[in-house]
Amino acid sequence: MRTERVLIMGAAGRDFHDFNVVYRDDPSVEVVAFTATQIPGIADRCYPPELAGERYPAGIPIRPEAELEALIRDLAVDTVVFAYSDVSHEQVMHAASRALAAGADFELLGPNRTLLDSTRPVVAVCAVRTGSGKSQTSRYVAQALEAQGLKVAVVRHPMPYGDLVAQRVQRYETYEDLDRHDTTIEEREEYEPHLDAGRLVFAGVDYEQILRAAEAEADVVIWDGGNNDLPFYRPDVHIVVADPLRPGHELRYHPGEANLRQADVVVINKVDSATPEALATVRAAISEVNPAAVIVEARSSLALEGGEIRGRTVAVVEDGPTLTHGGMTYGAGVVAAKRFGAAEIVDPRPYAAGELAATLATYPQLDRLLPAMGYGDKQIHELEAALTAIPADVVLSATPIDLTRVLSVPKPVVRVRYELEPLSAALDEALAPVVARAKEALAGAR
Repeated sequence: MRTERVLIMGAAGRDFHDFNVVYRDDPSVEVVAFTATQIPGIADRCYPPELAGERYPAGIPIRPEAELEALIRDLAVDTVVFAYSDVSHEQVMHAASRALAAGADFELLGPNRTLLDSTRPVVAVCAVRTGSGKSQTSRYVAQALEAQGLKVAVVRHPMPYGDLVAQRVQRYETYEDLDRHDTTIEEREEYEPHLDAGRLVFAGVDYEQILRAAEAEADVVIWDGGNNDLPFYRPDVHIVVADPLRPGHELRYHPGEANLRQADVVVINKVDSATPEALATVRAAISEVNPAAVIVEARSSLALEGGEIRGRTVAVVEDGPTLTHGGMTYGAGVVAAKRFGAAEIVDPRPYAAGELAATLATYPQLDRLLPAMGYGDKQIHELEAALTAIPADVVLSATPIDLTRVLSVPKPVVRVRYELEPLSAALDEALAPVVARAKEALAGAR
């Protein structure tokens, strides 16, 4: 029987998971390459043989997505599998057109082939777009479950940008673990708030092994999704966060629309910042594609920590992915600067250099802010240098991490904290089956 030759289009996350679960042990398929996009510095490397398995003794090459057509031709690719997230439906079809024009089939893998089953109850927190508020929703869910006496482990969507073998299964319990795993700013943004709460976080590359490790230490597993990707674990309750500051996006981005259609609960976040017309658009979309979903409206509450900004000039640092592939032009930092009376948000562009300057040039619509680009030491140093040079009284940091842990700036740093505030008890009520199942399992173990 002829072996099908597959190329997986990815961004160092879903692509590796799909390979591990669907293709690694399938003798009828040979994965001949991955392509990489979205994240700098992840192309031109190899998915190592230690992870790829005995069928791939040399590993699998990872090439830039720009080479797609040449790879299809040179490697005699039969099928291109699209495996990354937060892209418009139009962009997905452009990728499909490139594959088809080069002579290959084009495929998307569905949940039935890629979801892993857990021995523990699973709550999945996903979104329709990057930056909708998954992280604060995950924190709220974890706190609600912990208030019921349950131990929670958070499993975070993959962000493996370093040594893939070393990152196979990562367990985070202390801040020292962040340093031990050479954690990037993007990863710290997701992990630190959970560590602040004394909560275990797992991540890495091989999500079946990660799941088994989390199950051994927790009563409930929370899938803390990345971008607007689908969950990797089969959820007992599937929560999807929608963003009324980008009304209409819930039906225009992949795989966010699929998340919306699958959701048990849809959290419409940021209702205090949205217009009535925008809220109506999002509600109408939910009613159209998933009328059975429970709808929860919520605020994203803001508070300052570490000082005041009223009457002072500020340099604003925001969560990076929200602004880049998330497509937002501002975040909680800009909102907080205006709400808490900053005298001026200083334009950072004259003071940025290197990859940071290139990012600002790529996204000229950004509103006088710096995205917390920190995928490696070079980007961290560029961010540090820009914040040092900007003539502002205060650095206003709206990234979820303590920036002073990873860089040194000769200015006061005031943090913006933001947490989910549901306007009803519906989210807690939706978690009741998870609580009941977990407590039943605990009772049976005694």
